[in-house]
Amino acid sequence: MMQIVAGWHQGCRHLPSPNFDRRPAGRKIELLVIHGITVPAGKFGGRGVEQLFCNVITEPKYSKLKVSAHFFINRSGLLVQFVNCDQCAWHAGVSTWRRRHHCNDFSIGVELEGTDFIAYTHSQYRSLFGLVVALRAAYRSLNAIAGHCHIAPLRKTDPGASFDWQRLFAVVGNELDGRDAPR
Repeated sequence: MMQIVAGWHQGCRHLPSPNFDRRPAGRKIELLVIHGITVPAGKFGGRGVEQLFCNVITEPKYSKLKVSAHFFINRSGLLVQFVNCDQCAWHAGVSTWRRRHHCNDFSIGVELEGTDFIAYTHSQYRSLFGLVVALRAAYRSLNAIAGHCHIAPLRKTDPGASFDWQRLFAVVGNELDGRDAPR
């Protein structure tokens, strides 16, 4: 099993992003947020997501955005970490989970390369499952999982109808509370 050591996953590529804040003092990691992303929109492969999260993207549509996530899993299952788990990545935006605002303060964001309507790959699920196990071992306070669509329902739809919540909860359902996510 791969480990999280000092906030960094030991079994993946590290590509530090400047887009993060300190986690508020005493705030524990309680929520895992799953996203779907392609950069450019609808295109798989390439380095668009990495460039976006590291502020080196040249496409005008994306160049002014300052966003990040803790992790990105591409279509082949490759895992990349951008932000130390002990910091707040800028993935959730305006968000609420169980009446708590500012989800970045108490969550970890995982971006899957994909769209709302194209199925995610077996390799992505396999990497996601391993990541959840490693995060859960490192952060015992992590007790819930949701999609971006659940924490920002009026503005976000990802990871979309193509994400297999049943498959996820069949593997991690006994460890993480996903009662607010569709099954």
